[in-house]
Amino acid sequence: MLDGFLALYIFMLAAFTGYEIIARVPVILHTPLMSGSNFVHGIVLVGAMIALGHARTPFETALGFVAVLLGAGNAAGGYVVTERMLEMFKSSRKPGDQA
Repeated sequence: MLDGFLALYIFMLAAFTGYEIIARVPVILHTPLMSGSNFVHGIVLVGAMIALGHARTPFETALGFVAVLLGAGNAAGGYVVTERMLEMFKSSRKPGDQA
């Protein structure tokens, strides 16, 4: 019972800390922050694949499959969003155009 409360406490503390940190990030730093979070999502995906590889019961296998599926979607979606954000910083003029 104590382990569950400890895990819940750590989760709530991490959620609050993450929210406070992200809320104070200047707009200009959001793109590098997204790139860093994509890296973390890749690590989560690798962890989900390792957990799926160690699954023994059908429930563990199904849970691991869902984790891999969601982790892959999250990582891929993060890279798509980052690419779209970087497109906003590119100049709309062609290199040979005069101003």
